[in-house]
Amino acid sequence: MKTKFSCYRRQSSESGANDLTNSGKTNLPVEKVCRSCRRNRQGAAVVEFAIVAPVFFLLVFGMIEYGRMVMVQQVITNASREGARVGVLDGSTTSSVTTAVNNYLTAAKISTTSSTTTVSPNPPSSAGYGGAVTVTVSIPFSAVSWLPSPLYLGGKTLSATATMRREAVQ
Repeated sequence: MKTKFSCYRRQSSESGANDLTNSGKTNLPVEKVCRSCRRNRQGAAVVEFAIVAPVFFLLVFGMIEYGRMVMVQQVITNASREGARVGVLDGSTTSSVTTAVNNYLTAAKISTTSSTTTVSPNPPSSAGYGGAVTVTVSIPFSAVSWLPSPLYLGGKTLSATATMRREAVQ
């Protein structure tokens, strides 16, 4: 019968029990051989974890950070769209556009203290019939990151722009 250990072969002893022998020199029971192999690998799991864990955690935190970036980018894109919708209406002001953007960001649980909203032209009611009203929303990623210290995107600023035609009576 073949075993995991090529230097050992199974033989039966006088008592009829199966023993592993090493070229006939020493009779070692199978349990002792397996136990000695386990003893030699006691610290292997710790060493393997120490090698793999940093790479694993970098990947996990990177996925969290980039996932949050995509989510916030989508939210500020929608917020700039909402601001542009308000800005193209008759009688709209820069403060009404900024309020619409801030309300959208607040509803999405994004702090408005570090966000900036730019409206062009200022005021949006100064654009003529069919003229473009542009709303830009930007926010530093460090202000919206879920990680205490963003690893990859710490110095980046997320920005979104929406442009719509003015709806005015001729």
